[in-house]
Amino acid sequence: MCCDGAPIPRCVAFARMELRKALADWGLSVLEDSAVLILSELLSNAGLHAKVTPEQTIETRYFRSSGAVRIEVHDGSEERPQPRTPDSEASDGRGLFLVDALADEWGVAERTGPGKAVWASLSVRGAAERNAAPAGGGRPGRG
Repeated sequence: MCCDGAPIPRCVAFARMELRKALADWGLSVLEDSAVLILSELLSNAGLHAKVTPEQTIETRYFRSSGAVRIEVHDGSEERPQPRTPDSEASDGRGLFLVDALADEWGVAERTGPGKAVWASLSVRGAAERNAAPAGGGRPGRG
């Protein structure tokens, strides 16, 4: 899916719809809530921070593997996302904390041409482990 000048809210809504369809087709609907939230955060961040021109669009890509999905958002900005500690009064700044809490792992990758790809992977197994973890007990396997 490609956002090439479309308003970000419309673009995010369309990307969420496409991801829901892919997850259903792949038998991974159990990941839908977390996957859609992760996609929304990554795509919104790209819309806020990337320069979108006819030559530099924002693209989403989804990849299936055994019991898992990888979500990628490609943009033309060289600026890498950095988690930050949000001010308790701020209405933003929590997106990457949500991504980190919901994804098995996430990161930033180089891509052909200008910009980067921000990605997140989540699996049925990882979701089950997060759901089984005691409240406030942290995540298995995370430092």
